[in-house]
Amino acid sequence: MKKIVIPIKGMHCRSCEMLIEERVSKIPEVNKIIVNYKKAIAEVYYDTQKPNEQEIEEAIREAGYAIGSNGKKYLLSSNVEDYKDLGIALLFLVGIYLILKSFGILNFNFAASASNPSSLSVVLLVGLTAGVSSCMALVGGLILGISARHAEKHPEATPLQKFKPHLFFNLGRIVAYVFFGSILGAVGSVFQLSSLMLGVLTIAVGAVMLVMGLQLIEIFPVVSGIKFTLPKFVSRALGVKNHHEKEYSHSNSALMGGLTFFLPCGFTQAMQLFAISTGSMWAGGLVMGTFALGTAPGLLGIGGITSIVKGIFAKRFFKFAGVLVIFFSIFNIANGYNLTGWQLGSGASSNSVQSADENVTMENGVQIVRMTEIASGYVPNSFTVKKGVPVKWIIDAQDPFSCASSLVMPKENISKRLVKGENIIEFTPKETGALKFSCSMGMYTGVFNVVDELGNGSKTSQASTTASSAGGSCGMMSGGGGGCGGCGGGAQIKKDTTETSAKVEGNVQVINAIYTAGNYLQPNSFKVKSGTKVKLTIDVKDSGRGCGYAIMISGLYNNAVPLQAGQPIVMEFTPTTRGSFNITCGMGMINYGTIIVE
Repeated sequence: MKKIVIPIKGMHCRSCEMLIEERVSKIPEVNKIIVNYKKAIAEVYYDTQKPNEQEIEEAIREAGYAIGSNGKKYLLSSNVEDYKDLGIALLFLVGIYLILKSFGILNFNFAASASNPSSLSVVLLVGLTAGVSSCMALVGGLILGISARHAEKHPEATPLQKFKPHLFFNLGRIVAYVFFGSILGAVGSVFQLSSLMLGVLTIAVGAVMLVMGLQLIEIFPVVSGIKFTLPKFVSRALGVKNHHEKEYSHSNSALMGGLTFFLPCGFTQAMQLFAISTGSMWAGGLVMGTFALGTAPGLLGIGGITSIVKGIFAKRFFKFAGVLVIFFSIFNIANGYNLTGWQLGSGASSNSVQSADENVTMENGVQIVRMTEIASGYVPNSFTVKKGVPVKWIIDAQDPFSCASSLVMPKENISKRLVKGENIIEFTPKETGALKFSCSMGMYTGVFNVVDELGNGSKTSQASTTASSAGGSCGMMSGGGGGCGGCGGGAQIKKDTTETSAKVEGNVQVINAIYTAGNYLQPNSFKVKSGTKVKLTIDVKDSGRGCGYAIMISGLYNNAVPLQAGQPIVMEFTPTTRGSFNITCGMGMINYGTIIVE
C-alpha cells in the first residue's frame, strides 16, 4: 500500500482529524487516511491508482482547513481574513446579546431554591457554553469516532439508530459526572480548600480556558502549539485508549462518556472546584450533573454541527465559540482574584474615611454589623469598622442554597457555610485597610474598610464593590447580563446629593424622583421606615444608555427595569432590614442613589 503525506494548517484537536478523515475518505481512490493534528499532517493511503492530489486538497479546504506547514509561529496572525472573521464573530455575539436583552431574557434571577442548590442556573449556562466550545473541541473527536465505528458496524442502521451512540455517550457522561461530583462534594465536606488555594486554582483554570479561547480565534499563532490532553499515565490507568479503539457497543460508548470527567477542560475543572467548595455530597453531584446536562445539547448536536459547520462558516463559528471561552476565562480569573484577597495598587486609595457607619453599631465594646445574604449577593456589602475592636458580624441568610451562602474572608481565614436565618461570625481586625469577602466562587463580593481611631485607613470604592455583588465580575451574573465598556470600576453617585423623606399616604410610603441623562436621579437619597410598603415612582425623561440602560435597587427591588423616555417606572416593595441600599443601573456599575431604611 502506498501513501501520500500532506501538511495541513489549522488543526487543534481530534475533532479536526475526524472532519478531514471523513471528507478525504469519500474520494474513491483513497483506501485509508490517518490525520495527526499534533504533527499537522495527513497520511493518505492508496493501492494502485494514485488519488488526485488537487481533489484531496479541495476536500481538506471544504472541511475548513488549509494545505501547508504551519511554519514559524508568530505572536500575531498576518492573515487579514482572520481579523475579519473575528470581527464578524464579535458582531454576531453582540447581536445575540442585544436581542436577548431586548426580550428581557438576560434579566432572570439566578436565585436557587432547596431543590435547586448552588446557583444551578449559572452552572447550566456555563455547561451550555462549554458544550459548543472547549468540550466540543476536546470531546468531539471521541463522539465522532464512536459514531463512525457504530455506522461501520451497522451500515443498514436508520438515522435514529445512528444517533443512539450520542445518546449513550451523553447518558454515561451525566451519570458519571453526578457520581464523581458527589465524591468531590464529600471530600469538600471533610477537607476544605483555603480561599487562597481555591482562588489560585480558579485563576489557573481561567488561564487554561484563556489559552483554549485564544487557540479557537486563531489570532495568536504562538499559542496553537499548546495542547491539553489526558496525561498518558492516566490514560493507561483508565484504559481510555483501549476502550476508544475496541469494537463499538452501547456500554463502551457510555463508559467513554463517563471518562471525559478526567479530560483537562477548563470549564470542567472550574465546576469541579465549585463542587468541592459546596462541601456537600448531594450538592456536588448536582453541580456536576447539571454541568454535564448543559453540555449535552452541543455534544448531541455535534453530528449535525459537523455536517453544517464547514468551510469559512466553520472558522467563524469556532471564532464565536472562542470569544465566549475568553469571556468566561476572564470572568474566572477575576473571581479567583476576589478569592485570594490580594490587593492591586489601583484597587484602593489611601485617604481619610468617615469612621461612622450607619450599618455598624457599638454594643458593650463590640462592633455589631448586620448584613443580609440573598441569591444575588450581600446587602449591604460595604462596612466601616475600627481597628482593634471586636466585630460581631450577624448575617441573615435568606437563600442558604445559593452560591452566596458559601462565604469566605481570606485575610481573616474565615470560611463559613451560611444556614437559613441568623449566622454569626466574630473577628477582630488587626490592621487598617480593606478586608474583602466573597462567595466561594468569587462572584459576589463585599468589603470591611478598617480605620483607626482618627478615621484613617484605606477605603475600597463601594461602587465597584456593589458592581461585583450585583453579579460578579463586570456584572456578568446580574440581571444586566454583563458586557459593559465601563467594567472595572463603577461610576460614583453624583456629588449634588439631595435627600428627601417618604410621604405616608394611607399604609404606603410614597417617594417620587425624576431621571434625566444629565443628572441621573433627582432627588437621589430617600429615607423610609422598615416594615412599611414603599412605592417609588420615577418620571423617566431620557432613555438609559450603555450600562445605564436599566435601573434597580439591590436588595429591595432586584428586577432591572429599562429606562425608556416617557415611560414612568413604579417600584413597590416592603423593606424588612435596616441599612443603606444602593439604587443602581441594571448591571450594578452606576450608582444612581440610595434608599436609607430606618
